[in-house]
Amino acid sequence: MVLKAFFPTCCASADSGLLVGRWVPEQSSAVVLAVVHFPFIPIQVKELLAQVQQASQVGVTVLGTWCHRRQEPEESLGHFLEGLGAIFSHKPWFQLCRERGSKSWSCKATHWQGPTSHAASGEDQVMLIFYDQRKVLLSQLHPPAVLPDRQAGDTTASAGGLAAVFDTVARSEALFQSDRFDEGPVRLSHWQSEGVEASILVELAKWAAGPVCLLLACLLSLVSAASACRVFKLWPLSFIWSKLSTCEQLRHRLEQLTLIFSTRKAKNPAQLMRKDLIGQLADALIPVADHVAKELQHLLQWLMGAPAGLKMNRALDQVLGRFFLYHIHLWISYIHLMSPFIERILWHVGLSACLGLTVALSILSDIIALLTFHIYCFYVYGARLYCLKIHGLSSLWRLFRGKKWNVLRQRVDSCSYDLDQLFIGTLLFTILVFLLPTTALYYLVFTLLRLLVVTVQGLIHLLVDLINSLPLYSLGLRLCRPYRLAAGVKFRVLEHETGRPLRLLMQINPLPYSRVVHTYRLPTCGCHPKHSWGSLCRKLFFGELIYPWRQRGDKQD
Repeated sequence: MVLKAFFPTCCASADSGLLVGRWVPEQSSAVVLAVVHFPFIPIQVKELLAQVQQASQVGVTVLGTWCHRRQEPEESLGHFLEGLGAIFSHKPWFQLCRERGSKSWSCKATHWQGPTSHAASGEDQVMLIFYDQRKVLLSQLHPPAVLPDRQAGDTTASAGGLAAVFDTVARSEALFQSDRFDEGPVRLSHWQSEGVEASILVELAKWAAGPVCLLLACLLSLVSAASACRVFKLWPLSFIWSKLSTCEQLRHRLEQLTLIFSTRKAKNPAQLMRKDLIGQLADALIPVADHVAKELQHLLQWLMGAPAGLKMNRALDQVLGRFFLYHIHLWISYIHLMSPFIERILWHVGLSACLGLTVALSILSDIIALLTFHIYCFYVYGARLYCLKIHGLSSLWRLFRGKKWNVLRQRVDSCSYDLDQLFIGTLLFTILVFLLPTTALYYLVFTLLRLLVVTVQGLIHLLVDLINSLPLYSLGLRLCRPYRLAAGVKFRVLEHETGRPLRLLMQINPLPYSRVVHTYRLPTCGCHPKHSWGSLCRKLFFGELIYPWRQRGDKQD
């Protein structure tokens, strides 16, 4: 039988001792976690392994011996290592040895007959696989994607051995807490044998990052407030402030921050570039709003004539046109009334964008909704009028056929009408039919404008939803440390000679970017389409109000 022994590369230069790890009988594999160095007392080693088993719930045991012959081989050490199999009695018992001054390795697995016998009843072939213990510990093994010509059961079975190796290393952190600097009775070699001070510093830096940033922000605010105090402008302090280079530099930086966060207009082009052109944007907003309003006025004047040569009902056309023109006049007055406050509003909006790109895009969507509120009002007016006429025509059409809508049972029932009802219904149906083209034209134009605004807002909302759902940390982790997200492993042959064990190097295959996005995509509360295309067309035809973008969790109408 061929056995697999996973050996950490960090222990290749360790001194002779015991191989400590876990035996996986289902895979016929031994996962070596550390090497226990001489001198040691067997009972103390067993106590340490018992503590590790209790803390990690991993069956850690002594798998065999490790012999690193740096100097001339000693016969006493060799006999001593061979006799340790009778003390710890693990089956199979691995004997791994590295020759002095060469890259030759020897590895064998034996089965002992008894606790006091040195004769082996059998010897198995061993495949030696090297792995990077640190990368395996920090990585997360993902299940492989099932191919079309492969069943899920086969894929899971093939990945079970690797999962056992990754799981064993990940759960054995209690074993890696001790290093060669400890004064305990047992000294170990593993990936943190040189000390854990660096890891402790990294963890402390992670915990302190948030409070430090908050403290720096508070200090900056306090310094900005203190610099504006009149006490520092008195003679002794002002003289010191002007002579110290550090104070001069701080004053210069505070002036820059004060200028950037100021709501006053820039005095020169240099300040204008540093203030991000907010003033120009505010000055250009009013002419743009006026231009949009004038274009709507031209559109309404075109509709009040003979649009595209169509014959319209002149009376209704004039009423609707003047009604919408009056609303445009109110909108222009509202914009000019708000013009003195627009620059200040844009400044506060720009400062709120420091919360992130998604906040800036959401604010942009709200600004578009406010600037096109008159278009929304026109759409609502036209849709309600058009919907009223459609429902009136459908009811009068049922009257001609001797039908009516039963409100209680929600169905169409037969009904008999007298002559007066049929006469009045005919008059009303004729009036609505001849007024429908004029109403439908206004409804069509304003619906197209509304759909244009909704499309722009929908694209912004989809972009916000995409940014919120992107796993940026996982993508950065995949870019900087690809071994942390493992899709599997590959093996590279290190030595394949007759009479020597096959030596392989296990390397981690990183997870593809597409699977990183698919696996770690974040849940969002963004918007998504509410209606299907068929439902949207039906609502547009019958004049029902449409809100194709809604937040998740909103109730259906």
